[in-house]
Amino acid sequence: MLIISASRRTDLIAFHGRYFSNILKREKAVVQGPFGFKYEVDLDPKKIHTIVLWSKNFQPLLKNQYNLLTLLKKYSQVYLHFTVTGFGGTEIEPAIPNPLSALNQLKELVNLFGSERISLRFDPILFYKREGKVKTNFDFFPQIVEYAEKFNIKRIIFSLVQFYPTVIKRFKKAGIEYIDPSEKEKIDLARKLVDKLKNSSAKLYSCSQDFLTILDGVEKSRCIDAEYLSKIHPLGWKIEHKKDRGQRKECGCSQSKDIGSYSLNCPYPCLYCYANKKIILNKRD
Repeated sequence: MLIISASRRTDLIAFHGRYFSNILKREKAVVQGPFGFKYEVDLDPKKIHTIVLWSKNFQPLLKNQYNLLTLLKKYSQVYLHFTVTGFGGTEIEPAIPNPLSALNQLKELVNLFGSERISLRFDPILFYKREGKVKTNFDFFPQIVEYAEKFNIKRIIFSLVQFYPTVIKRFKKAGIEYIDPSEKEKIDLARKLVDKLKNSSAKLYSCSQDFLTILDGVEKSRCIDAEYLSKIHPLGWKIEHKKDRGQRKECGCSQSKDIGSYSLNCPYPCLYCYANKKIILNKRD
């Protein structure tokens, strides 16, 4: 039995619905891996424990484009990671939906999948300087908490941006000064997030940044968590947690098969993205 990740590599829901629909119809995916090799994934619903969807915009799914919503109903469990950073429509995430319009998708998503099968990802948190002014999405967090409470979502996953060489080069090219807080400052920032959750029933999970879990109120994230997915499975199906060794060292995720081919480029031009090296920056005034 498998957990399917759809997908860490690209936003299948927002941009590659036709591909996703076709492989769900065939119940088989031939996926191009990171070094050009290909592998096959059996998508027979009887063999799939959970399909985990990752997106910044679930509107195409809600509209049932390419019959996606109907096709996903063949599977016993679908789990959603919904990333809303607060940067949507800005120079950092120029092609992403406005954050409040994105969050307003939650009502329908909860009705379809249940609040226990949705995580909100406030990821990444970023500080930068442009034209002498410090800008950040950190102050958007209370709105994430507000929507989590409104729709009874219990899991909020966060991380602070990691400035890989590709990202630093991209920021410089865009004329934006990146700010990388010290570890102590990052812990202080995480402590403030915890404080904002004091009156909330949601929990805070740190993605691949274990040093933040020294704080009470911050747990290590398993964004794909076999134990949790087994606990909430509508048919009671169990699957064992085995660490996914294909992810970063501090990633706590359970083993899964990703069905996002590396040939399916992500069109989002997010400045902080370390995975997509083909981002083309628009000219700025």
